[in-house]
Amino acid sequence: MANFAKSNVPQFSVDVYQNEYLPEGGSEVNAIVTVSATGGGTTGSTVSAPVYPPGRRPSAAVALMVDCSGSMDYPPAKMLGARDATAAAIDALRDGTFFAVIGGTHVATEVYPGAGRLAVADAITREQAKQALRRLSAGGGTAIGTWLRLADRLLSSADVGIRHGILLTDGRNEHESAQDLRATLDACAGRFTCDARGVGTDWEVKEVTAIASALLGTADIVADPAGLAADFTQMMETAMGKEVADVALRVWTPVGTAIRFVKQVAPSMEDLTDRRTEAGPRAGDYPTGSWGDESRDYHLCVTVPPAGLGREMLAARVSLVIPQTDGSAQSLGAQGLVRAVWTDDMAASTSINAQVAHYTGQAELAQVIQKGLDLRKAGDFDEATAKLGRAVQLASASGNADTAKLLAKVVDVVDAATGTVRLKTRVAEADEMTLETRSTKTVRVKK
Repeated sequence: MANFAKSNVPQFSVDVYQNEYLPEGGSEVNAIVTVSATGGGTTGSTVSAPVYPPGRRPSAAVALMVDCSGSMDYPPAKMLGARDATAAAIDALRDGTFFAVIGGTHVATEVYPGAGRLAVADAITREQAKQALRRLSAGGGTAIGTWLRLADRLLSSADVGIRHGILLTDGRNEHESAQDLRATLDACAGRFTCDARGVGTDWEVKEVTAIASALLGTADIVADPAGLAADFTQMMETAMGKEVADVALRVWTPVGTAIRFVKQVAPSMEDLTDRRTEAGPRAGDYPTGSWGDESRDYHLCVTVPPAGLGREMLAARVSLVIPQTDGSAQSLGAQGLVRAVWTDDMAASTSINAQVAHYTGQAELAQVIQKGLDLRKAGDFDEATAKLGRAVQLASASGNADTAKLLAKVVDVVDAATGTVRLKTRVAEADEMTLETRSTKTVRVKK
């Protein structure tokens, strides 16, 4: 585990939002679980947190992976922007953080410090790293899996709590198979988190988002290389704010129940269902990655055995843990209960909880955007119009203004409330890619 400057790690709390009432014979229970972390116990949570030795901040290691393939020279502003952005990220490193810079082509190269080592951030090593960046040039192919495996080797050499990668690419992963990249992502999952960025418009959205998804990071497009430095600085500042790694959502269910799904629904959509690790009788852990001072929402859906009117049961218990290598787990003290109560009150049993309804709509919004864009690319314009019209309707109803603005660059909106739209005949590639990349970003419900 990492060491901490404050006397404790962020304190965690769990709040459950649901309609616990089911009609006679009802068996599906939905709940939104809000997990909040407040830094170092300084804000009013009552949840107790583990205590660590005072006087030291959380130790972290960061690997910066910079695309150096031949296409980075077209236009030259991309390579220049990548060097400047990486330098800006290095400037944002906290003193004492381990770090390395990797140059990525069809092979991965240690740019700084080299020799299989990590540097420790201070004024001298930051300047040395920036000098090394100035020598980067473009040439070669793209095999992103090799970059990630080198990052994993370097990051795993440090005895730290937080391991994080930042990856920049401008092209498609043409020099290794999709299966090889998938195998790499499977091997690296749970070992470090990684933010992925695509610069320009010649990269594959589904590749970049798959990297971020597998490694519990963020994905985004930076269409103009001039915006890279600001984006990299923000990513690094966020990474430096993480204080506890490898937090898992532990879900216990009683005999007779089954988990249909566990999904992160804010700040973005991420299905965690298939990432479950068994954690003892009737319990499973779902990875959530690293945490700083932040709050996230999760949608839990379980099926329960139908019971008679007036009966009630505990459908699930949700807690937060840090799984240990010996099979034990460190509890973070917070838990929430999901209940089921059978009633003949139709008004109670048919009411949909506002949080559940909101995020069900946000999940549909992400799905119809993806389907609509895929249909548009395939030339099925009628179906694409229908899907993207539904997306406009959902974005408008949920108050997702950012997504609504992105949709308006792909369709002409006639009536947002009814989802009446016309496909634009000409759409800038950057606008379409931005909509696809950010389709899973959600807006939180007002509680």
